[in-house]
Amino acid sequence: MQFGLFGGARTKRSIGLEDSQGYQSFIDYVTEADRLGFRQLFMVEHHFTGQGQVSASMTVLAYLAARTQRIRLGTAVVVLPWHNPVLIAEQVATLDLLTGGRVDFGVGKGYRKAEFDGFRIPIEEASERFDEAMEIIRKAWTTEGRFSHRSKHWQYDDIVVEPEPLQRPHPPLWLAAGSRDSIRRAAREGYNLLLDQLAQTHQIIERIAIFREECERIGRAYDPLMVATARPLQMFHHESERAAAYETRKRVVSVIGDLARDKLADRVEDDTAPLLGTPDEVIARLEELEAGGATNILLVDPNASVANLRAFAREVMPRFSATRFEAAE
Repeated sequence: MQFGLFGGARTKRSIGLEDSQGYQSFIDYVTEADRLGFRQLFMVEHHFTGQGQVSASMTVLAYLAARTQRIRLGTAVVVLPWHNPVLIAEQVATLDLLTGGRVDFGVGKGYRKAEFDGFRIPIEEASERFDEAMEIIRKAWTTEGRFSHRSKHWQYDDIVVEPEPLQRPHPPLWLAAGSRDSIRRAAREGYNLLLDQLAQTHQIIERIAIFREECERIGRAYDPLMVATARPLQMFHHESERAAAYETRKRVVSVIGDLARDKLADRVEDDTAPLLGTPDEVIARLEELEAGGATNILLVDPNASVANLRAFAREVMPRFSATRFEAAE
């Protein structure tokens, strides 16, 4: 089992801090994760929320490329219908060079209508724009020399996309998917799979099985690390902290739960999505996930707490790897 991070910086001007401080605390969080042996970061991208979420994920990742040594840096996700696909191909390839081949390219078609409205792009066009953009990006990274392209939304004449990515034929492609059809599509079209932070443990296990079965059906080699599962982390050390942890979980669900109401447990006490509890309880939850095939876990900590990372690295990670992760006291 390996561990990574899922999330992003959040500006904090609303509570009296400057925007730059919100970004700096996240940079400190990721650089410490790199030192502690976390393997991947997947950074979100959102627009027009008014909540200070990252809007220019690849800019932040380029900065992190210079501040880290080993951790892989990924997008989760670039919503392709909003972007010129050739510019995205150039930016990702450049980032791949700057990181020494540590980029994971997570993509999606988007789901927030307010963001589509802000860009004046009909959300009804999301699927066709996504498919068209991916065709162009793949062509940009695999065509020798110049090429032209004609499709409904994008046309290019005699262009060459530079630089070439360091990873060949291109950085690993990741797709966020949850439905049976979208998971099977991810397997067929060469994507790795990102599973969301709200899905219950049994749903995660079912989805991994679908992905693996489809890979086997089409003759694609399967590796458990091709599936990354986001899990909220709420680890505590004293029973007196449990009630507060449940309240925090309720607040988080109230904010993001409407996006996927069918995935939520009826009671927070029955919610198997978060790694919530004492270190032993967190280990037990991870062992259940590992037995079901989830061996690539992305921790979600909205506070980007270095102390939480160190505690997890010290008390949990050594139980799942022969490597002894160094953790600061």
